[in-house]
Amino acid sequence: MIRVLIVDDHAIVRKGIRALLSEAGGFEIVAEVADGQEAVLCAEETRPDVILMDLLMPGMDGIEATRRITGRQPGARILILTSFAADNKLFPAIKAGALGYLLKDSSPEELVRAIRQVHRGEPALHPTIARKLLHEVAHPADLQPSPEALTARELAVLQRIAQGLSNQEIADELAVSEPTVRAHVSRILGKLHLASRTQAALYAVREGLTSDDEASSEGE
Repeated sequence: MIRVLIVDDHAIVRKGIRALLSEAGGFEIVAEVADGQEAVLCAEETRPDVILMDLLMPGMDGIEATRRITGRQPGARILILTSFAADNKLFPAIKAGALGYLLKDSSPEELVRAIRQVHRGEPALHPTIARKLLHEVAHPADLQPSPEALTARELAVLQRIAQGLSNQEIADELAVSEPTVRAHVSRILGKLHLASRTQAALYAVREGLTSDDEASSEGE
C-alpha cells in the first residue's frame, strides 16, 4: 500500500482524489489537509510515502510547504498537483524539492501512474511541464548574465521572486512598503536585462541565487 497525504484547499478536490485512489486500489489516504502549514505538521506526524501538494492555498502555499517538508525530511516524495503551469511556480516548486509536477487536467490514469512513479523515486512530469524544462535546459543562453551587481536588498527581493512570492508578500517579509518592492523589481529587471518576473525567477534558480544566506538586512 502506498500511503498518501492529500494537500488541497478545496474539499471537493480532496474527496475526488480519495475516491479515485480508493477505486484504483493499492493506496491508503493517511490524511487530508487544506493548507501548507497543516501539511508540514501532518507530514511530520504521519510520514506518508507520497504527498500530493496543491500550490495556491491560503496561508502557507505549496512551494513553501514543500521547501519546509523536504528540509525536515530530505527523502520526502512530493508530487505537485495544480492548475498552474507558469514558470514562476514550476521552477520554484522543483527547486524546493518536488519530485513530480502534474496539472489538474491530467487523466485519472495519469495521476495514479504519477503517484506510483514518485513513490519509486522517479520524477513524474506533465508533458507541458516536461517541455518547459527541456526548453530551458536546451536554451541556457536565453537569460544573459548581469553586467551590474545587484545590491544585497535587490538580491533578497530576487530570491523571493524565485520563491513565487507577490510584491506584497515580499514587502511583508522584508518590512518595507509594496511600492519600494516594485522599485526594486524594476531595477532588478533593468540590471539583468530581463523582461518579466518569470525570467527573473528563472535567472535566480539557474544561477543558484535562491538561498537567503547571502542576503543582508541592507536598507531600502
